[in-house]
Amino acid sequence: MGIANSSMVKEMLASLITESTKNKGNGDDGKRQQQWMMGEDAFNAKAVHHQGIKELWEAKWKFPCMKGVYPFHDGCYEDFAKVFDYLIKNDINDGYSDDYTKAFFPVCDDLKSQAASHEASSQRHLLSPLYLRIACLYRIARFPYISSPLKRKAWELQKEVYMKAGSSWIEPMQEVNVPHTHVSSPVMLDIPIYLRAPVGATKEKAVPTILLIMGLDGHRPDNTQRTDEILKRGWACVIVEIPGTADCPADLSDPNSPDRLWDSIFEWMNEQGIFDMKRVVAWGLSCGGYYAVRIAHTHREKLRGAVAHGTGVHHCFDEEWLEKANMHEYPFALLPALSKKFGYDNPEEFKREAQKTFSLVETGIIEQESARLLLINGVNDGLMPIEDSMLLFNYGSPKEARFIPNSLHMGYPTANSYVYPWLESVMASQ
Repeated sequence: MGIANSSMVKEMLASLITESTKNKGNGDDGKRQQQWMMGEDAFNAKAVHHQGIKELWEAKWKFPCMKGVYPFHDGCYEDFAKVFDYLIKNDINDGYSDDYTKAFFPVCDDLKSQAASHEASSQRHLLSPLYLRIACLYRIARFPYISSPLKRKAWELQKEVYMKAGSSWIEPMQEVNVPHTHVSSPVMLDIPIYLRAPVGATKEKAVPTILLIMGLDGHRPDNTQRTDEILKRGWACVIVEIPGTADCPADLSDPNSPDRLWDSIFEWMNEQGIFDMKRVVAWGLSCGGYYAVRIAHTHREKLRGAVAHGTGVHHCFDEEWLEKANMHEYPFALLPALSKKFGYDNPEEFKREAQKTFSLVETGIIEQESARLLLINGVNDGLMPIEDSMLLFNYGSPKEARFIPNSLHMGYPTANSYVYPWLESVMASQ
């Protein structure tokens, strides 16, 4: 599994030869002068969709919505066209605001009325797709972060309607509360997970399993197609949210809390008997890629392998990077959500302190040996810099990678065409 091409290898290695994890003085004011692989122009540019909701819809979100791809998977273009028409006409530009979230509820209510009619008729086969449409609307309503009671309401409604769909499938989506037996507080907590397993998975026939680690805004009900692909291969899927997001009980401000979270998850999985514990692979998505790298090192004996998909581990916490990433490809300002996720109410404080607290370089985590680890991302990622994947080659165990040229965060749409074959090869290895 190689890096994208030979010229890119040379450029990356030249960058890696320098001590990229150290701050460099410029001889005048001591400020760091980092040369980012995405290029100076892209690094300093403010994306057009940050001008307002009209630009967000027309320049960034309309096309993926029409195609039904991230973040609009399970959704319907006509539903979102109504919402964004309202938002644009009413000049509602702040995705963090309740006014933004409220705009989605009337369309959801109309679709719920349709669902009620189907439930009372013989057209129950239409319910699952309809529920998924509603769940997708609630997903975008609670974007970019669950930061208010109304956002929390949209999240609760998303889960409720999604499970109406998922529980009806032949291989249903199940919600399970896993005891957080390794929690550091004296109060026992549960870890809400989603579980989807092949019909034939039993204690007598345990199946390989993907531990799917979610991101900053991607949560448990956002994985219909991904779990379909996982089940097609005869594997189970356990979906877990990361500290500081959705329903995760782990201490968002404690860098070691995810280690205890995985201890509890693995203990529970082992007790169930349906998971082949010798064939568990972690797949961390976006912000979850950080946790995939961490778990590959801290719990390497529990894993057959791990995929860090769109990961950030060190440079993503750099003050210079965070300042500019706020206006890159994320649909809204990134810093308010990212700082809250790591336990900071003040984004400026987060920019100053995050790297020394959470960097896997600063904490020494990546100095350890790791499980087999695939690093995959777009070279032009404006959220989690490709440098964070690159620097991992200088630490611990050898790594594997696929960096996709001229591609943004996560390397979509190409990335999954590399991830699934890699997963298959790892699961089949002895």
